[in-house]
Amino acid sequence: MIKSTLLQQREERDALLGRGYIDRLDVLAKSEYLESSLIKLITGPRRSGKSVLSLQLLHGQPFAYLNFDDDLLLKEFEEDAIIEGLFEVYPNFKYLLLDEIQNLPDWELWVNKLYRRGFNLVVTGSNARMLSREMVTSLTGRYLQIAVFPFSFAEFLDYHHFPMVDIQNATPQKMGELLGMMNDYLINGGYPEVVLNPNIGKNYLATLFDSVLLKDIVRRFQIRQTQQLYDLANYLLTNYTNPYSFNQLKIDLNFSSVVTVQKFVGYLSEPYLFLNLTRFSNKIKLQQKTPKKSYIVDNGFIRSRSFELSPNLGRLLENMVFIELLRRGLRPELDLFYYRTRNDKEVDFVCRQGYQINQLIQVCFDVSTSRVLKRETDALIESAGELNCSDLMLITWDMEDTLHLKDCTIRLVPVWKWLINL
Repeated sequence: MIKSTLLQQREERDALLGRGYIDRLDVLAKSEYLESSLIKLITGPRRSGKSVLSLQLLHGQPFAYLNFDDDLLLKEFEEDAIIEGLFEVYPNFKYLLLDEIQNLPDWELWVNKLYRRGFNLVVTGSNARMLSREMVTSLTGRYLQIAVFPFSFAEFLDYHHFPMVDIQNATPQKMGELLGMMNDYLINGGYPEVVLNPNIGKNYLATLFDSVLLKDIVRRFQIRQTQQLYDLANYLLTNYTNPYSFNQLKIDLNFSSVVTVQKFVGYLSEPYLFLNLTRFSNKIKLQQKTPKKSYIVDNGFIRSRSFELSPNLGRLLENMVFIELLRRGLRPELDLFYYRTRNDKEVDFVCRQGYQINQLIQVCFDVSTSRVLKRETDALIESAGELNCSDLMLITWDMEDTLHLKDCTIRLVPVWKWLINL
């Protein structure tokens, strides 16, 4: 019986390998990971391209494939039978791809056993906290992690074959086309299926949002208060980028306790749906008590599910910058924070390296008026003094300049240029 399931999954693997995919631009940079004997852990939100990235990494290599999104495999799972079946169906395989491993109970024990037996493993999963917790406790020092998010703007441009050669000297027509694509990406996001089929984007993402809530949260954690979970998800989606406190959520959404709110917020972050940002403080206890800010993993969800009558371009821009910072390897509560000064001025992103604050980033869509520009630069200057940081950046829609104010240098950078690292 297990052999039949493995044969079906091999057909699935071969069909996936035969399709044309958009290249993830960081695949080549990660290809050397395959040569390592360490476990290659690929994490990220559901449908963001983890399996495709795995297939691209393994392209041309002999590898076996197990998809744990398959209920039949989970029902039939028995360690010895699986190993025997793998060697029968995939003779002489060099790598073993375990897809959506978090669906297998006690998966980390089995993965650890396979690693000790010398299997070269590539593992994907959509549950951030569970994967990181189990890896840290059971597989410390035995894995390399690759985070996969929906397409970056650079990948979005690559799919549309937009020529990036000498873009800084582009004609007005080309710049107009670029900003048009930037606007499309800002509003619709970068989920691969949406990039490939823009007309289905709103319906696809609304369905995906509900699927993540039901399959990855309600069923997995056996939640009975489903309406409260949906209310919380809709509240965070409507109030993305805004600060919140657990006590405020308890009152506004009529939860029974703050503990329940904290637990539900944690559940929403596990499948990479919502991500939270903590206010920076040198005092850890104070940092934990301050309000958090919530972000959504892709801007397309906002269009598909929020109740905004028109897009809030400033908040969309901030959310997009946050996700790009995650792509670049910054981790909330470790490397990435927001900040409020003693005079209650806010800076959107504090980037830390080790114990050193190495960059402050402010995001504002339109700084064409002197009042708005002064508000944003004043917050950066005040924060720079309190945090002893000299690298100050203001990301805008299309304005570029360098300002020298009060012994500080502030770079104004158009978001498209920042996103493609020009």
